[in-house]
Amino acid sequence: MKTDEYLYFVDRAFDGMLSASTKLGDAGANTAPPLPGANSVWAITYHCCALVEFWVGHIVLGRESNRDRESEFGASGTVAELARMVAEQRTRLAEDLAAVDPSARLAHAVPEKYRGDVVSVDGVLLHVLEELAQHHGQIEITRDLLLSASEEAR
Repeated sequence: MKTDEYLYFVDRAFDGMLSASTKLGDAGANTAPPLPGANSVWAITYHCCALVEFWVGHIVLGRESNRDRESEFGASGTVAELARMVAEQRTRLAEDLAAVDPSARLAHAVPEKYRGDVVSVDGVLLHVLEELAQHHGQIEITRDLLLSASEEAR
């Protein structure tokens, strides 16, 4: 997998997430739409940073992980904090990809839910890109719902 191309698509997803957060502002980015199980744009973006670190940093490269996936969806903060977090994750991912040997075995076992589907470094990287793209779309829908609701309230 060509690193520059991969990072281009990762950046597109994160840029879209941050654009939605910026458009919504701090309060809006931390608001979940009134739908069962919905999450805020801030929490979804935070989750995306955590999933990149888990899958690439932990599963592929072997860093320790104390990830609490469920708590990610209750995370909140400012848009500026989120932008810093995404920038740090982008930098770390670029560094990590430079260190990845695509033919190496995974350092840690893939979670049970994905065993059999994700079995290689390339599989992990595709899974990460899949998740980022799906969540980017989810964030755009969430942004549109929140903006529509705020326009209707006027």
